[in-house]
Amino acid sequence: MADEPHLDRPVTLALRGDWGQANMHRICGWLAQEIGDRSPHGSQFAIWSGRGGTDQIAALRSGAADIAVVTPTAAVSLLQPGDLCALGVIGQRDRLVVAVDAALPATTVADLASVPGRLTVATSPDDGVNLIGLAVHKALRLAGLDTAALSFRYDERPFPAIGWFADGEADVLIHEAIMTPHWQRIAAKRPVRYLPWGDDVLAAFAAEGWPSATVEAGYLPGLTSDLLTLDFSDFVLLCPRTLADDVAYLAAWCMVKTRRALEAQYAHLPQDHSPVTYPLVPADMARTPVPLHPAAARAYADLDDDPVAGPAIWS
Repeated sequence: MADEPHLDRPVTLALRGDWGQANMHRICGWLAQEIGDRSPHGSQFAIWSGRGGTDQIAALRSGAADIAVVTPTAAVSLLQPGDLCALGVIGQRDRLVVAVDAALPATTVADLASVPGRLTVATSPDDGVNLIGLAVHKALRLAGLDTAALSFRYDERPFPAIGWFADGEADVLIHEAIMTPHWQRIAAKRPVRYLPWGDDVLAAFAAEGWPSATVEAGYLPGLTSDLLTLDFSDFVLLCPRTLADDVAYLAAWCMVKTRRALEAQYAHLPQDHSPVTYPLVPADMARTPVPLHPAAARAYADLDDDPVAGPAIWS
């Protein structure tokens, strides 16, 4: 379309997503194509695999990436983002949930400290990169548990940990991605109880800018009452302040105006169990945990919410 922004010179952009098959890579692929369609011949776009945590920040600061996706947005304030900017947020409704074998004598996470024997916890490692592991170990300590007295079984991704718990190879599961079918299948294999972190834990996280959120009764199998836990929502696209203004503007323009191309990839899933929220709302995209790149802020101010015409390739 004639009134669409276009770059007037070839660009080379590096985007950093996830391991390759999950939502961050889809977001990067969508943006690379849409920006590329509005860039001159000779432009090049690469998508690097990443882990969605502190590695993304390091890649932006070193110049190895121009745009990187981080989740959850609540963690960004803890990562000392410094002079990094945001291009926008892609919604994902997620929570960090604690599930235990229903036979354990525990109704809160703090109760686990008094359970006899050495409990095995399935989660992600607190290795300085993984934000799931960071939150889990921090929250356990705040709840009064001695992490050295626990046995941990780790994986970078949620699905092995969910499987270990469902198969009885772990006593406790602490993870996210609660909208996926893997969580829905847990209770078919063993009785499950979901534990609240407790007010002290949630208050300590809130003091550092990490909010709590609710999982409604019935959302997870065997969840009979609302569960207040740590929020683990949303993907934020970060960039250095030095990202060229016309590129930042075009990226935000594409997020707003071509969002149907991303939504279409999730439309076969129920809205409340989709790993990307749809429909995407431009006003929500502009609510970022760090300031928007100035050119991206101009784009959100300039644009109406109407997407560009034309069917998405996945529709």
